[in-house]
Amino acid sequence: MNTILRKALRKPTAADTIFLVKDGKDLTSIGLTEDEISFVRKQHRAKQKVISLNRYKNLILIIFGEHLGTLAQRLETYRIKGDESRQILNEAKVERVVVYNIHALKEEEFALIEGLMLGNYQFLKYKTESEKIKNTLTEIDVYDASISDKDLEEINILTSAVYNARNFVNEPVSYLNATRFAEEIKTLMKPTGAKVEIFNKNKIEKLKMGGLLAVNKGSIDEPTFTTIEWKPENAINEKPYVFVGKGVVYDTGGLSLKPSNFMDTMKCDMGGGAAVAGALYAIAKAELPVYVIGLVPATDNRPDGNAYAPGDVVTMHDGSTVEVLNTDAEGRMILADALSYAKQYSPELVIDIATLTGAAARAIGPQAMVGMESKADLEFEQLSKAGMMTHERIVEFPFWDEYKELLKSEIADLKNIGGLEAGAITAGKFLEHFTDYPYIHLDIAAPAFLEKRDSYRGIGGTAVGVRLFFEFIKSKLD
Repeated sequence: MNTILRKALRKPTAADTIFLVKDGKDLTSIGLTEDEISFVRKQHRAKQKVISLNRYKNLILIIFGEHLGTLAQRLETYRIKGDESRQILNEAKVERVVVYNIHALKEEEFALIEGLMLGNYQFLKYKTESEKIKNTLTEIDVYDASISDKDLEEINILTSAVYNARNFVNEPVSYLNATRFAEEIKTLMKPTGAKVEIFNKNKIEKLKMGGLLAVNKGSIDEPTFTTIEWKPENAINEKPYVFVGKGVVYDTGGLSLKPSNFMDTMKCDMGGGAAVAGALYAIAKAELPVYVIGLVPATDNRPDGNAYAPGDVVTMHDGSTVEVLNTDAEGRMILADALSYAKQYSPELVIDIATLTGAAARAIGPQAMVGMESKADLEFEQLSKAGMMTHERIVEFPFWDEYKELLKSEIADLKNIGGLEAGAITAGKFLEHFTDYPYIHLDIAAPAFLEKRDSYRGIGGTAVGVRLFFEFIKSKLD
């Protein structure tokens, strides 16, 4: 369900309204009675984040401004308040609400709207009508002369990008195999003007993408490799920024089979690919004048009779040989081919994003993603700043060459796993082997899919990475 966002043409009088106020002085300007003002002040002193007044004919929500913390912290607080407002509005079966900014920064107002809209996402495709509990909130009007239609359009675009990426992640492999994933990406990108090309198995074989082909050997479905190119005529950069997303549409672990309870959510193993598709959609749809490319290698990983096996040696796209010791380390095999392929673009920077290792998830949980960099310290700093502003935060892990020693093989150029220790780092070092450009690796194993609701991030696919990449590319225009 899409939520309509548009400008309110006149000041709300009897509408369901969210007021953004600075302090108690603002309460007299919004038409509250003395009893209502007294109640609101009491609730504010009790630290109530969203104060609700039910006038029976309409519902009023009052949100006081934040004065403590950094701007990034305040924006996240507003997003959470937006989601709390969404919950109150849906419980009251409100269909349309007006956001009226009395005293809040423009960025804070945007964050509140973002929380409202992202929290309103639902994935109900496979629910029968009798079991669907649909959110009633379908329209958000914004009364604020300082907000332009272009501002609201950007929020609409970014929300749509997140919704679509979440849909990709939430779809089961019975619907979204590698071929359909590629076609869905192409359909998503049609209205943006970005160029999409899908490589089939024959093209992948000609390109000698041995990692992608090896992982695909156990599947009855063919692999795909999707390229998305947004190159506007007014692009500020000659060398592209390249985003590479892991597209394992389902991961059983292959012959190194996962326990069944570790397999339950493995439809989310293409969360990186979904994030790249969503980010490219938003960047192109918003017509940001930045040259950006997305690469999404895709397959499922299954233990069929011809599946690749521990002990196999695989020749990769760049000619390197890899000794396979664990077929459940499949994401790095397909990403390695994509990272090698990216060399042809002479990129400004390449960032890969992947649900890659349980080690990353165990280290920091779903509160952030793990990040590492090679030859890209300034870009990593900018990306981390974007992560703080969007609350898609990055925790930097060391990327020292000593970790590369753990990947040495007796019979091939390197092994596809490094051992029990530092698993997230050795996975990154494996991928670094296939790069020769400024490079950032992001491991989103924990935050990509949530099994219980977390505010506006919802439940299930979160689309983590979409807003991060959009903010990062947008920051290049400053």
